[in-house]
Amino acid sequence: MTRPFRVFLLSPADCSGTRALQLQRQGAEHDLARRLRGEAGVELGEAFAFVSSLYFRGKLAYARAFARPPEGLAGAHVITPCDGLRPPESRLTLRDLKRYAGVPVDPDEKRYTRPLLRDVRALAASWAEAEVVLLGSVASRRYADLLAPVLGDRLVFPSDFVGRGDMSRGGLMLRSVREGRELPYVPLVGAQRHGPRPARLTPLPRSSA
Repeated sequence: MTRPFRVFLLSPADCSGTRALQLQRQGAEHDLARRLRGEAGVELGEAFAFVSSLYFRGKLAYARAFARPPEGLAGAHVITPCDGLRPPESRLTLRDLKRYAGVPVDPDEKRYTRPLLRDVRALAASWAEAEVVLLGSVASRRYADLLAPVLGDRLVFPSDFVGRGDMSRGGLMLRSVREGRELPYVPLVGAQRHGPRPARLTPLPRSSA
């Protein structure tokens, strides 16, 4: 079935990792850390792009370049550790980031699964004619095992992700955006989710980096 719309689900950054702790450190003078401590906070996408570096930057740029959402709906949603799905433009405060750091992204963790499934089920009907593209690991249970039973064959992922690590996926997506070339997708249900590591990407010319 050909679907005219396309929306993206972006897996979260590691909110308890080294770069996230840099933002949370009291007295941190990084510009993003200062704004995060402010009342308005920062955009969720901006914070996660710092925390996850190349991988999330690639996911965010790719989703913004190729989303075709149904009218009135967001084209990209970020999976969060305990707030379900949030648009990348939504605001994130230091308190939010600390909350996220305390919740494992684990399919057996109810604080993670309940808000996520609540939001996916609420949006599922409005995505009836859309492909829902998962930009995240398909080899683990953290996302696929939760999303597939709700979305069925609407849930797809880039087939070029199989066998690649996070940095390779991030680079691949940034390259695709630069070239204006969307990656091929395959339905997640029944797909091969593990595979050999593909050849490394050819480095871009320095002027194009």
